[in-house]
Amino acid sequence: MLNALHAFQREGLGCLKAKSSTPKRVQAIWSKARDNELRELLHHSPRLFGKRRSTWTLKLIAEVCFEQGMTIREVSDEAIRHTLARLGINWKRAKHWMTSPDPHYARKKAARDRVLRLSAHHPEWVLGFEDAVWWSRVAQPTLHAWTAGPPMRGQLLTSDANDPEPDAVACYGFLRHDTHKVSLRFVEGRPLGEVTIPFLEWLCWNIAQEEKRVLVVIWDDASWHTADVVTRWVKEQNRRAGRGNGVRVVICELPVASPWLNNIEPCWTHAKKAIMEVDRKLTAAEITARVCEHFGCDLLPYLKMDASGDGALPSRVP
Repeated sequence: MLNALHAFQREGLGCLKAKSSTPKRVQAIWSKARDNELRELLHHSPRLFGKRRSTWTLKLIAEVCFEQGMTIREVSDEAIRHTLARLGINWKRAKHWMTSPDPHYARKKAARDRVLRLSAHHPEWVLGFEDAVWWSRVAQPTLHAWTAGPPMRGQLLTSDANDPEPDAVACYGFLRHDTHKVSLRFVEGRPLGEVTIPFLEWLCWNIAQEEKRVLVVIWDDASWHTADVVTRWVKEQNRRAGRGNGVRVVICELPVASPWLNNIEPCWTHAKKAIMEVDRKLTAAEITARVCEHFGCDLLPYLKMDASGDGALPSRVP
């Protein structure tokens, strides 16, 4: 009654007209004091709150916030969307994450990172990433290209039993960490432990010309790297280096199935796209010439096993 009298005194007969029902004081749906609780909530799986999925939706967030007493009622999806946007939390596509099955992954990765740090303080070292790769004459990499007309169409290439040349050519590569230059030696046949040795000898000879004393090789656990003949050669090479005759070789083995830790891997990916031909099969000679041109290195004699199969031919140095 008093409110009506006061309204009549202020507005006269105008107080009898219908007014807006909008509340004069707007209460915020989401309290900013709950921001940290919402951030923490999104770090947990919805299944922990009795939901039947493992990823959050706006509706699930609203339900759980109400159930946990973070809101006085279940708010709309749009209210949750605006709150998340204010907090800088965006809707993002899930990405596939590569992991290694190696139980010693952490230790091996730490060893790799350690030698990378140490190499920066030892100018007498040459550190690099080594890998063997096949250059296929048949398989073609996925390629994006700018074209004025319709999309580029690559011809489907197949093996031919009457083709005297192999379907792929293998090579060893070494990416120097200091110069970012890739050194290559092609292989006659396939990579083997007995062929890895002359490649390492060639690397040692090269860095010895620069008066370097230590060759640090980071590589994976491929059979031609872990072969007994390679292990014995490294030990003997280091004995010679200890007597002042040669370069010491330090091997750092990467975790199993972890190509993202080998810095030379992207070099192969880019090179395969650069040398490909979309409408015909390249010859082995064309592949080797284009690979060497891409990396800016000379085409040296192929590394190969000797005729008896007991070992590799000595590598010829320039």
